[in-house]
Amino acid sequence: MHTRTLGQGLEVSAVGLGCMGMSQSYGPNPGTREEMIAVLRSALDHGVTFFDTAEVYGPYVNEELVGEALEPVRDQVVIATKFGFDIDGGKGELNSRPEQIRRVADASLRRLRTDTIDLFYQHRVDPDVPIEDVAGTVAELVTEGKVRHFGLSEASAHTIRRAHAVHPVTALQSEYSLWTRDPEAAVLPTLAELGIGFVPFSPLGKGFLTGTVDQSTQFAAGDVRTTIPRFSEENRTANHMLVEHVAAIAQAKGATPGQIALAWLLAQQPWIVPIPGTRRTSRIQENAESTQVALSADEQADLSALADRIGVAGARYNEHHLGLVGR
Repeated sequence: MHTRTLGQGLEVSAVGLGCMGMSQSYGPNPGTREEMIAVLRSALDHGVTFFDTAEVYGPYVNEELVGEALEPVRDQVVIATKFGFDIDGGKGELNSRPEQIRRVADASLRRLRTDTIDLFYQHRVDPDVPIEDVAGTVAELVTEGKVRHFGLSEASAHTIRRAHAVHPVTALQSEYSLWTRDPEAAVLPTLAELGIGFVPFSPLGKGFLTGTVDQSTQFAAGDVRTTIPRFSEENRTANHMLVEHVAAIAQAKGATPGQIALAWLLAQQPWIVPIPGTRRTSRIQENAESTQVALSADEQADLSALADRIGVAGARYNEHHLGLVGR
């Protein structure tokens, strides 16, 4: 797999691996811890060098899993993790006070079994803490050698500019895919102007764009999609036309629908690095091979107009989570 460069010269594989689903959000993991470690290590065999986790995933256990799996190959990979929640007070409580950021950094370093966090994201913008204070604290951690790069997640263009003025932002991580286009209006132009990379999470629409989810799918207990309006049975039925179109293009090109969705993202900008998640090595290989799928200009334009032409039914988050994004 070829590499791409995010902001501040951070070089990563063109497709990364989102590790959250190995520990939460998509129902019970059918694999053992040992099997997940094997999956994580196999990713490097397929050219993946960029791994994304967070203290809140689990909580804590995902960082521990990633740390154990990647310790033997630490010098070959880039690990991103996140701060911004007061887990002891409940996952929904934001906390980006400087002392909290420092506590999280030290704890994450221990769980990840490393001396340096390659990319440290603010998980969600905390309206009670000026972003300048957040950026300044991370800048101190960079000076101390505990962190290499600073990132934001689901931040607005205005917040990105304010943070970047204090300490360079290397990457923004937000949801972006064929059916979630929110960043295009203001965020992507801001990133282009400031030289900041973009890391789309849920680039496969939480599985919907792979064609493996339809109106008859029964989600397991604990699956986050049961709380998302876009995944109600009615909205899945309405949205199926979109994935059928993607599947038709995939069939014509000898690819999978998921590969088409990732290829479209990769074609948008050379500094976009999607991080699809999976618990299977076969999917890691499939996602990695999306870098070899070439879309013509006409195909790109057709896919870019797809959501507007067909429409997308249902919000991407429930009301609570929508309130945490775009600040």
